[in-house]
Amino acid sequence: MTYLYSLAGVGLLISLIKDRHKSKKALITAVKIFVKMLPMLLGIVAAVSLLLYILPDYVIANYLGGEDSATGIALALVIGSISLLPGFITFPLSGLLLRQGVSYMVLAAFTTTLMMVGIITFPIERKYFGTKLTLLRNLAGFVIALIISLCIGFVYGEVF
Repeated sequence: MTYLYSLAGVGLLISLIKDRHKSKKALITAVKIFVKMLPMLLGIVAAVSLLLYILPDYVIANYLGGEDSATGIALALVIGSISLLPGFITFPLSGLLLRQGVSYMVLAAFTTTLMMVGIITFPIERKYFGTKLTLLRNLAGFVIALIISLCIGFVYGEVF
């Protein structure tokens, strides 16, 4: 992340040197959009946090780590698509689930959909990108997550 922040900072600095007025206008616009979206994002994060508090990791592992990989993958795809978790929560949670017997294939489906599919964020995305593009992006993310999950299953010998 440090590299991305550094790159963004350098880009902003170049932009400020090139045209200070346009850069300032762009920053003001970005802050306004962020402030406008903040209440909805905070509500989503609060709802997901509450859900994770109510459902401990061992309950999630019980449903995802069963003998039937297809059911585990299907549940992981659905749960990941609906949930909204930042990476700093997702990956430690995946480590806990792995230690409790959840397969790599299921974890790949879960983490990939968490990062690439956003059913909860659909209203925000639709507002800015339109319904068609938002649906297409989410569907593509879902299919890619399934493909990644199957590839991980082949790599770790969990498929066939």
